[in-house]
Amino acid sequence: MAEQTWFAQTLSEHGLSASEVQLVQFRQYYEQLADWNERVNLTAITDRVQVYAKHFFDSLTIAFFLPLQEMELAADIGSGAGFPGLPLKIMFPHLRLVIVDSLQKRIHFLEHVVSSLGLKDVVCMHGRAEDLARRPDLRDRFDLVTARAVARLPVLNELCLPFVRPGGRFVAMKGPQGQEELAEAQNSMQLLKARVASVHSIRLPLEDADRTLIVMEKTGSTPDKYPRKAGVPAKQPL
Repeated sequence: MAEQTWFAQTLSEHGLSASEVQLVQFRQYYEQLADWNERVNLTAITDRVQVYAKHFFDSLTIAFFLPLQEMELAADIGSGAGFPGLPLKIMFPHLRLVIVDSLQKRIHFLEHVVSSLGLKDVVCMHGRAEDLARRPDLRDRFDLVTARAVARLPVLNELCLPFVRPGGRFVAMKGPQGQEELAEAQNSMQLLKARVASVHSIRLPLEDADRTLIVMEKTGSTPDKYPRKAGVPAKQPL
């Protein structure tokens, strides 16, 4: 298929090599997404080429800037239809991945994809990030935490940073407004023990859409008072 050839070639230009098995898994992922999307609202993007560009390739841009081979535990918060967590898991199968989403229907879809693609060490959790981040087995635990198109950065930090271990990384995947949101988020980073490690701008091929990846490093354990109760971060951003 033309989109798979383009996908594999464009990834190779960024140092990522997709095997035949992985390309089959991406194809199956697309097919499951298109099928389930007729019954469950997962994504407004269903065109095959656009899914490969705006979902699969976009998700993997994290690997252009971070040493994922050196990371072990990853969490994807507010994953929706599985982005960026599942594409990262397909390309880096050694990752042990926890996916969090607040809608049970999406969790059912994600569990189906994980099973049908034969992915191991993936746990799909239904719940609010504010509640799950209080669990001792999830708090201050992960080498890598990701979030894509979930909330503005001051809110997102409170939802995601509590999962990151000290020294670990949180990647906020943003559009062209990322720098603007970063200016709003200074207070939340200070309160939640994080600093900006790097910021990367990238333009998606085919679509000419601009993306901003904000990479934060956790500098210490999450203070006991965070995250606040479910719903509070969105209503009263730090």
